[in-house]
Amino acid sequence: MVFIPRLILALLAFVTTSVVGASERLYVYTENYPPYNMSTQGRAFEHSADQIDGICAERAKAVIEQAGIDYVMKLRNWDYGYTRAQQKINHGIICTTYTEARAPLFKWVGPLAQNEWTIFAPPGSTFKMNRLEDAKGKTIGGYRNDVRSEYLLERGYKVSALESDDLNPKRLELGQIDLWIAERLGGPYYASQQNVEGLVPVYSFNNVGLYLAMNLDTPDAVVERLNQALEAIKINGMYDAIGTKYGL
Repeated sequence: MVFIPRLILALLAFVTTSVVGASERLYVYTENYPPYNMSTQGRAFEHSADQIDGICAERAKAVIEQAGIDYVMKLRNWDYGYTRAQQKINHGIICTTYTEARAPLFKWVGPLAQNEWTIFAPPGSTFKMNRLEDAKGKTIGGYRNDVRSEYLLERGYKVSALESDDLNPKRLELGQIDLWIAERLGGPYYASQQNVEGLVPVYSFNNVGLYLAMNLDTPDAVVERLNQALEAIKINGMYDAIGTKYGL
C-alpha cells in the first residue's frame, strides 16, 4: 500500500512534465492580409515574429507572451500555414474564421478580431448588389482554403481561386475577374499595397470572429491557458490598445 501513492505521484509528475514539454514552443503561421497580419518590410514571407505585425498578429503575440509560452511566428501563404496547422501538434494559424464546418478541425483561441465579408467591384464600377444572389453568374476572385471562397463555392457561385490573395486586386482592376471577395477593412488596405485604389464595396455580409486555430493534438491545458491569457490582455487594456493603433 505504501508504494501506491508514490506510483500515483510519479505518474502525475510524468503527465505534468509531458504537458509542459508539449507546450514549450508553439509554431504560429499567418499570411499577408493587412491590416490583420502583414510583413513589416512589405515582403511575401517572414521568418520571425518581430517582422510581422497587424491587428491579429499583435494580439496573438500578446496572448502567447501573456501565457508565458515560447513561440515562433512565420508569414507564409495561407494554404501552407493552414495545412501545417492541421497536420502538426502545437502548430496554429491566425487569423482564422470560426465556422461550424471548421469547428471540429482545430482547437480555438479567441476571437482576436472581427471580420465583415465584402464583395468588391472594380474602380469606377456602377454594379449594384442588394443581396448575395445578385453576384450569381459573375466570376469572383478568391483563394484556396479561404472560408469566404469555400462559402461561395458551397452555394454554387463561380470562384476563381488562387494559392494566395495577392493577385486578386490587380486581376479585378484588369477585368480578369468580375468581383473580389475580401474583408471590408482589409480589402482596400491590401489592394493599396498592390497599387490598386478605388475598389467599390458593393455588398457586405456575415460579420464573423477571427481566431488562433491550433492543431487538435495541442494539449487542452495549453489552449485553456491561451484563452485565459486573452481575457487577461482584455482586462489590462492591451487588447483595445492594439485595436486603437489600427483605427478600430
